[in-house]
Amino acid sequence: MRIARYSVDDAIRYGVVELESDGSGNPDCVLELAGDPFSGPVKASGVRRALDEVRLLAPVLPRSKVIGITGNCVPGKDVPDAPTGYPGVFLKPNTGVIGPGEAIQIPSISSDTALEAELAVVIGRICRSVPVERVPEVVFGYTAANDVTARDLMVDGVPWGMAKCWDTFTPLGPWIVTHLSLEEASALTVVGEVDEAAVTTGSTKGFIRGIADLVSLVSSMMTLLPGDVILTGAPGGAAPIQAGRSVSIDIDEIGVLTNPVIGDVG
Repeated sequence: MRIARYSVDDAIRYGVVELESDGSGNPDCVLELAGDPFSGPVKASGVRRALDEVRLLAPVLPRSKVIGITGNCVPGKDVPDAPTGYPGVFLKPNTGVIGPGEAIQIPSISSDTALEAELAVVIGRICRSVPVERVPEVVFGYTAANDVTARDLMVDGVPWGMAKCWDTFTPLGPWIVTHLSLEEASALTVVGEVDEAAVTTGSTKGFIRGIADLVSLVSSMMTLLPGDVILTGAPGGAAPIQAGRSVSIDIDEIGVLTNPVIGDVG
C-alpha cells in the first residue's frame, strides 16, 4: 500500500495511491482516507481523484523529529568491508521537511550544497528501547528522502545544524510504502539524480548497520513517536547541486521524489 498526504480543495488529506502500473487497468488515482493514520484508525471514504488533480505533500510531517544517521554506508559497495560500530546520530528540525515539487533553497552563505539520497523509515507507534526482532512492529513504512547538506558549513567546531538544519533541507516523498518487508527494504537501489542524470547510486544492502539495528539503536537513545522519521544514510554518497537544477531521489519499489533547486536565500 502507498499512503500519500495531499492537498485538494484547500484541505489536507491522506489517501491510498493506486497506480495503473499495478495492473488494475485504471488510471493513476488516490483513494481518500477518513482520518489520520498516525493518530488513529482510518477508513476509505470512497472518494477517488486522479493523481494529477491533487498536489502531493510530504507524506508525513513529523510532529516530533527527524533523526539522521551518518557513517553507516560504504558508498558504491553492496557489502561493506568496514568494521561494524556505532554510527553518528543527529537531529533535523521538522520545519525542514518539504514534499514533491517544493523548492530546495540553498543558503546564500553556501557554495557547496549537496544531495544525499536516502531511504527513510517512518515510525508508526510510540516506542522506546525496541529489541531488534520487534522493529517491524513499530515501522509504519518507508519513503524516499534527500538529506540536503551544505558541506562547506560542516567544519570542525561548527554544529552540524549549520550544514543540515536549514528550511527545505529534508525533502520526503512521494508517498509512504507500507507493504515492504524488512528484508525487501534492506535490498533497495537508491539513486540520486540531477536533471534526470544519475549522480549517485547505492544500495541499502551496503548499510554497515541494518535498518532493524538502526531503529533499535535510536529507540534506545530517545522515545520515538508516530510520524518520526529516521534517515538511514546515503549509500551512494553525496553529489553537488546548484540553483536552477532539478534534483530527484529514485528508490526502486518506492518511487521518485523530485524537487527544484533555488538559491540566494538567507
